[in-house]
Amino acid sequence: MAELRNRDETGGESASEGLSEPIPISGGADLSEAVAEYNLVLADFHAEWCGPCQMLEPIVETIAAETDATVAKIDIDANQQLAAEYDVRGVPTLVLFADGQPAERLVGMQDEAQLRTVIEAHA
Repeated sequence: MAELRNRDETGGESASEGLSEPIPISGGADLSEAVAEYNLVLADFHAEWCGPCQMLEPIVETIAAETDATVAKIDIDANQQLAAEYDVRGVPTLVLFADGQPAERLVGMQDEAQLRTVIEAHA
């Protein structure tokens, strides 16, 4: 997270715009910090062994690069407590945080148009 703050301080993306690359989350504190810092955060709960998660990866990378949302990647195997806290029972699960609060929840494979629509509704 310190690296992200340094990017903002050195003229990188502003907090309102979000980051252009997905950020790895390694616990509840990282997620809380990202949600507090950025207006829109799309939390991607995924697993390495999940086929649909792998198919979704290039889509969420495009969403990070081309929308105002910051994408937070959360490996459910490494972050089981965080996954349980957000009641993730299947992957991929996407939770959109708007203004610090969970606003949308999408479970399963999503197409880029659907994700853009959900993000734009909260932008």
